[in-house]
Amino acid sequence: MSSIAGYTPPIGLRAAATPIEAAKARTRLIAIDALRGLVMLFMLVDHVRETWFLHLQVTDPVDAATTDPGLFFTRFLSTFCAPTFVALTGLSAWLYGQSHSKRQVSEFLFKRGLFLLFLECTLVCYAWPTQANSFPPPTIWLQVIWTIGLSMICLAGLIHLPRPAQFALGLAIVCLHNLLDPIRLTPDSPFFIPWALLHQRDKFEIAGILFKTTYPVLPWIGVILLGYACGPWFARGSDPQQRIHRMLTLGLGLVIGFIVIRYLNVYGDKPWFVGDTPLRTVMSFLALTKYPPSLLFLMPTVGIGCLLLALFEMFQDSKAMPPLALLGGAPMFFYVLHLYTLKLLYNIAMLFYGPTKGAVFGVDQLRWVWIWVFILIPILYFPTRWFAQLKQRRKDIWWLKYL
Repeated sequence: MSSIAGYTPPIGLRAAATPIEAAKARTRLIAIDALRGLVMLFMLVDHVRETWFLHLQVTDPVDAATTDPGLFFTRFLSTFCAPTFVALTGLSAWLYGQSHSKRQVSEFLFKRGLFLLFLECTLVCYAWPTQANSFPPPTIWLQVIWTIGLSMICLAGLIHLPRPAQFALGLAIVCLHNLLDPIRLTPDSPFFIPWALLHQRDKFEIAGILFKTTYPVLPWIGVILLGYACGPWFARGSDPQQRIHRMLTLGLGLVIGFIVIRYLNVYGDKPWFVGDTPLRTVMSFLALTKYPPSLLFLMPTVGIGCLLLALFEMFQDSKAMPPLALLGGAPMFFYVLHLYTLKLLYNIAMLFYGPTKGAVFGVDQLRWVWIWVFILIPILYFPTRWFAQLKQRRKDIWWLKYL
């Protein structure tokens, strides 16, 4: 297999029939992995913020009237992570189907989805700084890995729908799910737990363990389905200029549509307000609901993701692309590695300094978040690069594809 600056293309490239098709596929797949790698760095910023600013947890949506602007925009950067991850998961499932039958794709999505559910409730659950080390844990947060796993399980069945039906269902879920916001169930309802998993951020207890549905899954099913339905745009041998044009058009349309709908203040999220300063007004305009993601949360985040994907393909010869693509080639490894690295650092800080902000350790200045981000990037990059290259080199190790 060919490689570019140390980056080995994903498995789907191997079946390209001609040198021209191989070049098109390589560019396309590098852009996808590079975008995934970029949002992983955004995720790192947010989790470093959570580690050192446990005493200043932001609300959802972020309170634009009181939150420090630096903290607000540091948090805002992370809003691009989950929509990009989930949409690219759907797209990657379609690309996987270019060299596998739909039955094989369904089986893989179902099994990997179950694996992610297990991972969230075990290895990932223990990685958060304040999580107790007892087994079983007293609290399990059902977060992004859980949501991606459930979304993959749902997609395992939905890929058998006709493509127009996939687009229609995905759009209906993303655009209309906010109509369900007024439906609030209480724990005495027999449908409380399913509804908490689907759309109502809440908590429930099973066998003495408290579960918190941080990421209700319904809107994300729409996002992963739309990502899958867009797969043919990235087909082997497809015209890159046409694909770039489509992504730019879609991205700009989503961003402009967001601005218009948000300005009207009639649907899609909590109303924005005119603040006491122009900056507070902008912050209010951008304060969007993530849990579950509102229509107005998804429009600009997915839209900017489309724009970045187009730009990455246009400038795929940039020196930044191969390192980002290598990060994006091993997202689960990076995710677990960075969580446990942050937990180790937090425990060391607690050992040496003790709790400095009530019951937790924390710092006073936001700059320490960014300092630690730039320290951790090279520390995390090299083991992630090693694992990404191992995945490409050792196709005989079947379980590596689940990571």
